Amino acid sequence: MTAEAVEYFWHEAPVPGGLEVTQVYGFLLCPRTARVLIQDDDGKFNLPGGTPEPFDADLTDTLVREAFEESQVVVSDAVYLGYQEVNRPHREPYAQVRMVGLIGSFKERRPDPDGGRTYRRLMTPLAAAPGVLGWGEPAVAQAKAAALTAEQRWDLQVASPEPSGYVD
Repeated sequence: MTAEAVEYFWHEAPVPGGLEVTQVYGFLLCPRTARVLIQDDDGKFNLPGGTPEPFDADLTDTLVREAFEESQVVVSDAVYLGYQEVNRPHREPYAQVRMVGLIGSFKERRPDPDGGRTYRRLMTPLAAAPGVLGWGEPAVAQAKAAALTAEQRWDLQVASPEPSGYVD
């Protein structure tokens, strides 16, 4: 028995009407070190983010809320990058939005109210993030879009970050 393949397609465009947005994830950058935050859940890695809720005013609100709940970071600015279209067998395609943002501050770590897990905060160079996440080619394109936006909007030189390390 073989598993049916899930396909991911990256689009640097607005999410088309009628395509459900199921997740909002952010490449959150430290303006001091130029590294990106990756959540470490006992060796399972992910970007901060989560499901849009009816009380969120917009996608930025979702990212800001989820980043604080999961990783206790304050997002000071965020920019929409695009969306990843997910095609799963026996389901309508859906979108996972990607954003890039600046971390305004780190607060003391505590459990995520949704699930009770406390994530470690791995800060790594943006170019290394796709490999750490294990998301393949779509993540490489997303990281490049994040790097370009960070350099143009915030003059953040992500090509010369400090080495990887945890901020616990």
